[in-house]
Amino acid sequence: MLSSLKDPPALRRDVLASLVVFLVALPLCVGVAVASGVPAELGLITGIVGGLVVGAMPGSTMQVSGPAAGLTVLVFEAVREFGLGALGAIVLVTGLLQLALGALKFGRWFRAISVAVVQGMLAGIGLVLLFGQLYTMAGVKQPRSGIDKIAGVPGLIGDVVSDRDALVSFAVGAGTIAVLVLWKKLPAKAQLVPAPLVAVALATGVTALGGLNVAHVKVQGLIEAIQPPGLNDLTSLAGVAVLGTVLAFTLIASAESLFSAAAVDRMHDGPPTDYDKELLAQGVGNTICGVLGALPMTAVIVRSSANVQAGAKTSLSRILHGAWLLLFAVMLPAAIGVIPLAALAGVLVHAGCKLVPFKDLAPLWREHRGEAIILAITAVAIVTTSMFEGVVLGLLLAVVKSAWETSQVSADVRELTDGRMVVALTGNATFLRLPRLLDTLEALPQDRPIELDLSDLRHLDHACRTALEVWAARHNAEGVEAVRVRHQEVVTAA
Repeated sequence: MLSSLKDPPALRRDVLASLVVFLVALPLCVGVAVASGVPAELGLITGIVGGLVVGAMPGSTMQVSGPAAGLTVLVFEAVREFGLGALGAIVLVTGLLQLALGALKFGRWFRAISVAVVQGMLAGIGLVLLFGQLYTMAGVKQPRSGIDKIAGVPGLIGDVVSDRDALVSFAVGAGTIAVLVLWKKLPAKAQLVPAPLVAVALATGVTALGGLNVAHVKVQGLIEAIQPPGLNDLTSLAGVAVLGTVLAFTLIASAESLFSAAAVDRMHDGPPTDYDKELLAQGVGNTICGVLGALPMTAVIVRSSANVQAGAKTSLSRILHGAWLLLFAVMLPAAIGVIPLAALAGVLVHAGCKLVPFKDLAPLWREHRGEAIILAITAVAIVTTSMFEGVVLGLLLAVVKSAWETSQVSADVRELTDGRMVVALTGNATFLRLPRLLDTLEALPQDRPIELDLSDLRHLDHACRTALEVWAARHNAEGVEAVRVRHQEVVTAA
């Protein structure tokens, strides 16, 4: 950052990049907050902390932090179940856990999380966000569960067709989505202005000039929106349900931030991310957001990529973007109140669609079918149950898949000239492969001398060793030499 201050051209690039990131972040901060069921200002507070605090810390130079669409569903459920006051306590403990994980050098280990699980997590979030915000676009209260959101779509269509106000509101949201989609087809110079800002600004102008009867964002002021957690909120963390939510926040926020860092590193040729320091930075940011009662933060790929594409060279751009958010929130708070809710819902429907990796599904199915299945099951589980349960199921499936693929064992059966049969096992013999292995061994004749050679096994777990010893002791018929077992060139009678 200091080098940028001493280099006027670099300073100019960072300042311009910060303005672009600010324009991208502004509608997303407000939209994520509204979709999460909290005051719009809380999204801005998280964006400000992400810029001024996390932006100034070491870790990743280019990625930008703030409220993310990926946590919207989880925050919404947490606020509905535990109350707005408990949100600050949950985010505070999430930040403290991230600080502990960063201090213990766990940052690099988050890269070991299966990509299929992360993609499935984001796809599940995207589906719930997409279908949920369709109701907000129409000005209709959305159902509680993910299944109900999807099942209620036919009824929603009926409401939009039969109710003029719902139709107008939905048209505003649909128009916002159309602008977001079509903006990418315009010349590069036009795209220097961020699509979300243009879409929301156009929707706001159309509703104001046309006098349309649509719901708008409620504004209560930056200071008034801050609600630090009280003692009762902190003591509520002892509950099992709250702890599960805290773990889900920690896992998802950390994984999304570090996966985002890996993606951003591929976009620029600057210093690579220090994952442990980045996790510490995220922990500091979430701790402060928790104290202020704001939304949780993660590194956000949309803002980060905009930062890189706008020509940023140092962390100054992300710090300045936080300063612009602060100035806007202090000097122009009333501007938030003229934004139609349907327009923000349209932005989030578009964001939800982008979270679902439609283009990657077919190639993934062809090349890595098991990964595609894990992705799909994780996404469906999140939609049908909850975020935490879906992610845990995905992680368990990934571990089982890895264990299954790792535990490859083969049995080579050959007959010697003296009639003795030798069975040589190679690979990793675990309980997962035991049924097929025993089927092979039990099919051997019981009236022939048999030698079981285990010397080339890389791994033999306790369950498999016990089962093989039992088979060796019982297999040969009475009067036939007992099965002999060779361990690492040492032959012992069973």
